Amino acid sequence: MVSPQYRALSVGLIALVTLQAFEAMAVATAMPVVARELDGMHLYNLAFSATLAASVIATVLGGRWSDVRGPLQPIMAGVVTFLAGLLLAGLAPTMEVFVAGRFVQGLGTGATQVALYVLVARAYPPAMHPRVFAAFSAAWVVPSMIGPAIAGFIAENSDWRWIFLGVTVIVIPSALLLWRGTVGRSVHEGAAEPAPGLGRKLLYATLTAVAAALIQYGSALKLAGLPLLAAGIVLLAVSLPKLLLPGSMRAARGLPTGPLLRGLAFGSYTAAEVLIPLMLKYELGLSVTAAGIVLTVGALGWSTGSWIKGRGMIGNMAALRGGAVLIAAGISLVTLVLIDPVPLVLAHLGMAAVGLGIGVLHPTVSVLVLEMSKEGEEGNNTAAVGVGESVFTVVAVAVSGALFTAAAQNYAVGLAFTVALAILGAVLAPRFVHSRAAGTMEGTAS
Repeated sequence: MVSPQYRALSVGLIALVTLQAFEAMAVATAMPVVARELDGMHLYNLAFSATLAASVIATVLGGRWSDVRGPLQPIMAGVVTFLAGLLLAGLAPTMEVFVAGRFVQGLGTGATQVALYVLVARAYPPAMHPRVFAAFSAAWVVPSMIGPAIAGFIAENSDWRWIFLGVTVIVIPSALLLWRGTVGRSVHEGAAEPAPGLGRKLLYATLTAVAAALIQYGSALKLAGLPLLAAGIVLLAVSLPKLLLPGSMRAARGLPTGPLLRGLAFGSYTAAEVLIPLMLKYELGLSVTAAGIVLTVGALGWSTGSWIKGRGMIGNMAALRGGAVLIAAGISLVTLVLIDPVPLVLAHLGMAAVGLGIGVLHPTVSVLVLEMSKEGEEGNNTAAVGVGESVFTVVAVAVSGALFTAAAQNYAVGLAFTVALAILGAVLAPRFVHSRAAGTMEGTAS
């Protein structure tokens, strides 16, 4: 990755992923200040769901665009769109304009991320894919540790607008460096022929985004939100299968299980990370800083897991099944600290296991999806994994939160659901095995 042949490309790739990850992590810290200054608390949640909705739509578009025209066009278009969203949000005079900026950011992020995966498939030899995707994972972990702190410092001591405007200064040279690294590589042309059906897919992507937003809002409104929750689930049942791979919803052996497996694993991880800080603060009496340290241990575990997988120290099946088992076991260990005699150190050990599990599983799915895809299908298949991950995560957070509330704020009940998701992932992992030939659904046990 750092050899002269790949240095510019690798640095540009990692820089773009890191900047988009920083923005995603930092905005949550700045949002209370933004909403107060722009008098927009009534649009607080929309600032998040707008980004998710746009990302789902752009992921579908970016995947097909990458297959037909090559990944460089959607990457550069996504970067320009992301920059426009940053400027719109950073200069927003009202909360409505800010939300619009967040929507535009989501369009840019969705198109860029899926195209970057296709770029990896085209620009790097297969033997290097595990290292590249491990670096992608690390590029998300570091901002998760330092992003909120930096954003909080800027919001309190300067102006929240610089959280958005400052990133634009770094995005441009990162994109130029990536572009320079693609010179002389076969990434400027597509490998698939244009085909009808994109408009229909974008319609289903829009419906899926709306369904995810309904589920998110419905779960937050408790009993009053049940109609929204039910409507979202029904709409999702109709639209989501159209965006995943044929057979994904029934976990068909091989490639179709990829979106389901990563959605279950990442959904379990994210939903647990929502509940655990609350549990540590309000049940155990920890400070926000002390609870944050527990999550930081998880982030370090993720980085370690990605490093282990990137160095080829663990096989694919062990990473998939073992990663899911580690997530389930780690969340269970954290839950045990609710019992009085259990020491807090168990929470740290549990989060380390959770991070290690997602760290080895997440990049493994990315690598296998590319290896199992025919040339010209990488964008479509990667987009399916991205959509599955996003939507399953929204559902996991919503359902675990609803169970937590319904059980009179019982953290064990909410976390038990996240454990169940990870266990289901471990059960399904053997179905997502390397196929005998790219694009086939045949699997082997090897």
